[in-house]
Amino acid sequence: MGLYRQLFDRVLTRTDAEQAHHAAFRAIRAGRPVTHLLPAARGAGGGAAVRAMGLDFPGVLGLAAGFDKNGVGIDALANLGFGSVEIGTVTAHPQPGNPRPRLARLPADGAIVNRMGFNNEGAQAVARRLAERRLDRTGRRSGVPLGINIGKTKVVPEDEAVADYERSAALLTPYADYLVVNVSSPNTPGLRDLQTVERLEPLLRAVRRRADDVSSGHVPLLVKIAPDLADDDVLAVADLALALGLDGVVATNTTIARDGLASPASAVEAAGGGGLSGPPLRRRATEVVRLLRGRLGPDPVVVGVGGITTVADARERLEAGADLLQGYTGLVYEGPFWAARLNRALARSGATR
Repeated sequence: MGLYRQLFDRVLTRTDAEQAHHAAFRAIRAGRPVTHLLPAARGAGGGAAVRAMGLDFPGVLGLAAGFDKNGVGIDALANLGFGSVEIGTVTAHPQPGNPRPRLARLPADGAIVNRMGFNNEGAQAVARRLAERRLDRTGRRSGVPLGINIGKTKVVPEDEAVADYERSAALLTPYADYLVVNVSSPNTPGLRDLQTVERLEPLLRAVRRRADDVSSGHVPLLVKIAPDLADDDVLAVADLALALGLDGVVATNTTIARDGLASPASAVEAAGGGGLSGPPLRRRATEVVRLLRGRLGPDPVVVGVGGITTVADARERLEAGADLLQGYTGLVYEGPFWAARLNRALARSGATR
């Protein structure tokens, strides 16, 4: 058992999950003067470069949205060996999120349950922070592509959701290498209803127009969907992505399902409601990627997320049709250089789609 896993099992599991997250993130940011000197900071830990959406990713595995909601540690996280960093979810207006406790672990499953509720400082504050980041020698603000994930403000009525997303797109697109519309979190009431094609089409068209209005070039646009969609609904989203010329689909978000868990029922009940992430999500997330690739054909990008912990998990998702991968729960359970190890191993095995 590695040193990090001993620390996790003996100390972190006895600490409130959200407090542990904030402490770990502070340590990652504080360590940036050192981690930028490590091999992981140069080329995603030796990972194989991937070109997708007109962008160069130094490694196939990136950091999923949710870890850095406000864009406060992008470069420090990139130094850990991620091939990209996706921040957010950011909403047009600042909001505190759901009441605490709202984050729990299920160690027997290597899983996390969250009902954070898009707690963030709001698009204007995040945009201001991104504008202040230093440019590197290539004229970019990060050594890896930066994704910005946007979602609906909770208090905004559903009939004003499009305008809410447009506001975020207008403020944040100038700083994004790619933009993700999140309509799949289970923790904002009514959000998943936006995944129906009838509601999703005008939303995506509006965000695309607004992004184009504020950018001098094409900023790739993707939509993030839930694993709990029926197969026919997944295919309908794929058809819509093709019809609108979207750059890709992020599959998948967390699940509301609790089937087949190794954790005792009492632990699952204590963790409460919200989205489940980690290995229990792996099979369905892989199925969704396979469905999408079969319908989309070879061109639109599919970003595989959910239950990726091992090299075998990553290979399986790539073989199912993913172009890029993302993780979050694996970082929590496997430690700060998990992404560097995975990207390096995938590069050695030549595992890309």
